[in-house]
Amino acid sequence: MPASPTCNSAKRLEGAAVTSDFDIVVYGATGFTGRLVAEYLAQSYTGPDRPRWAMAGRSQAKLEEVRDLIGAPGDTPLVVADANDPVSLRTMVERTKVVLTTVGPYQLYGSDLVAACAAAGTAYVDLCGEPAWMRRMIDAHEATAKRTGARIVFSCGFDSIPFDLGVLTLQERAVERFGMPAPRVKGRVRKMQGSFSGGTAASLKATLAAAAREPSQFKLLADPFALTPGFTGPHQPTGLLPEYDKTLESWVAPFIMAPINTKNVHRTNFLLGHRWGADFQYDEMMVAGLGDMGKAAAEAIAKLNPFAGDKGPKPGEGPSKAERDAGHYDLLFAGLMPDGARIDAVVTGDRDPGYGSTSKMIAEAALCLVRDVEGEGGVWTPGALMGPQLRDRLEARAGLTFTVG
Repeated sequence: MPASPTCNSAKRLEGAAVTSDFDIVVYGATGFTGRLVAEYLAQSYTGPDRPRWAMAGRSQAKLEEVRDLIGAPGDTPLVVADANDPVSLRTMVERTKVVLTTVGPYQLYGSDLVAACAAAGTAYVDLCGEPAWMRRMIDAHEATAKRTGARIVFSCGFDSIPFDLGVLTLQERAVERFGMPAPRVKGRVRKMQGSFSGGTAASLKATLAAAAREPSQFKLLADPFALTPGFTGPHQPTGLLPEYDKTLESWVAPFIMAPINTKNVHRTNFLLGHRWGADFQYDEMMVAGLGDMGKAAAEAIAKLNPFAGDKGPKPGEGPSKAERDAGHYDLLFAGLMPDGARIDAVVTGDRDPGYGSTSKMIAEAALCLVRDVEGEGGVWTPGALMGPQLRDRLEARAGLTFTVG
């Protein structure tokens, strides 16, 4: 059984993080999302509450430019590191408690960084939604991370924190109310205003290109238990076709982030020793509407590929502040009990999912690792390692709400 995240880890004392220069290094701070993370830290944490953090990237001059652009203090440390220079990565990770990286696609630029963090005992958070690469990293580095105390946490943005913690929140209340977790949970995106990030689009395209070169990856991408080595659970609803959802009395459509979110939710259950049962079923879809219009909308959504062609932002690009501030999302999690009872949890976010909300979530995840959670080394999900502590942070600081009805 995986180690409990609530245990103090003597192994962590072996890591270089104990004598680190920084609490957090934001690697990729000159990119669009990385800049938003750095700006959030600079503006939200000042005075005695300010963590020891640094901005990192390939160019000293560009780092200086972005530091001044976002209004970060002039004494904010700058670290030059390059994904193509493993020595620079090792030097960087040995100086900090947590590396926060927005440099993707991670399958192209992240492998050496994960290896360096695992070896050094340094914590790591990213925005990864690339399950085939994540599985390779689990297989390659989990044993090392457990030995050194490195806490490696993937998917600390819109994919998959709101979904991971939404299910966790529902199951906590189900156990309180019914004495058992819900064996079936439906995740439903009710509202979402805002775009996916250019990095998300690039990651998906890189994933599909890698699968085209190595067709065996398609099987892994389709497997809801791809991130639970040694465990395969029951058949899962695919969510690949429009359908009428009797629970919501509404038509629903495929949700493009479901393939990564569902895998992370199942990994959280796995890491928690199957706290929600070995027979747990979970899927995610988008609410399209009622009646014939809802059916037509669901069918249209199913045919739409928001990442097709050259549409949408490129990596390093993104929406304006006004557009980010106007964004939001509303997620429903419906827990179905064996006796027919139902329990709902709702998660909302006050910014667009791909940029404004994501940049706040990953920053708070990094701070949670520094200030709130110790835990054993290994490759974790946000829900399994940080759970309630991260949820508290996101409600207090990052504009998310978690409610149970």
